[in-house]
Amino acid sequence: MWLAKLSDAQRRALLGLAYDVVVSDGILDPNEEGMLNDFKLEMGFSADFELEYLPLEGIESVFESRQSRVVVMINLLRLSYVDGAFEIEEECLLKEVSKVFGLSDDEFQLLDNWVRRWLSLQEEALSLMA
Repeated sequence: MWLAKLSDAQRRALLGLAYDVVVSDGILDPNEEGMLNDFKLEMGFSADFELEYLPLEGIESVFESRQSRVVVMINLLRLSYVDGAFEIEEECLLKEVSKVFGLSDDEFQLLDNWVRRWLSLQEEALSLMA
């Protein structure tokens, strides 16, 4: 979602952060793997693009604008919910990313609530299509 607004370096970094999120709980769920592939395709990378761990140190310099940081947080939150459970490891990692980005706890909660509402609306729309 809004991944086209990111530069190539930011897209690569987002994929690294996404990889960090999905492996944080030690389980790679097929839904997480599917969303990672969706991210790759939406950002113009091949499905076999190799994902690697990305350390958080210095990540704020890659995502310099508030807009890019919010895009990253929304997409990482979406990814964390795709397997049906927001695991504590994922939450801790995302809160750490949020702090590195200079977002407050209230802003993190606002983004989390927005993503959960959006996911609910998406599910409702899909049920209307069935």
